[in-house]
Amino acid sequence: MDEDTLSQALNRAEMLCAERGVRLTNQRRRVLELVCRANRPVGAYEILDQLREGPPAAPPTVYRALDWLLAQGLVHKLETLHAYIGCTHPEHPHASQFLICNGCGGVTELEDKAIAGSLASVAAETGFRPSRPVVEVIGTCSDCAAKDGAT
Repeated sequence: MDEDTLSQALNRAEMLCAERGVRLTNQRRRVLELVCRANRPVGAYEILDQLREGPPAAPPTVYRALDWLLAQGLVHKLETLHAYIGCTHPEHPHASQFLICNGCGGVTELEDKAIAGSLASVAAETGFRPSRPVVEVIGTCSDCAAKDGAT
């Protein structure tokens, strides 16, 4: 993420938090910045390592910040990777789906209401109550597929 885009994302997060009446502390903002700056899924311990360059932080501090950012919809947790990415549209609550490339590690966030609706219907039919519907599809992105086909 270039500096302008990062700055816009952080400003948008601050604005959303102010609208919601919640506090984006310096620590939470720094964790969000590190997640967004990574341009790829990033794990909690990687964030912790980067935070050690500034004021000291402990694992619970990072996990609390990540949990708070998740609750605010500013980041997503990719369960299969045990990693976090910034949300591309935190303005509204949504069920996202993720396409994760095995080759380059890239992640594309989708917000397909038909997929979310289908999962909700099937869950309701079976009596299942999802607490956090996460759909992750592992595969090969078009760039990696093109590279594989070229060799």
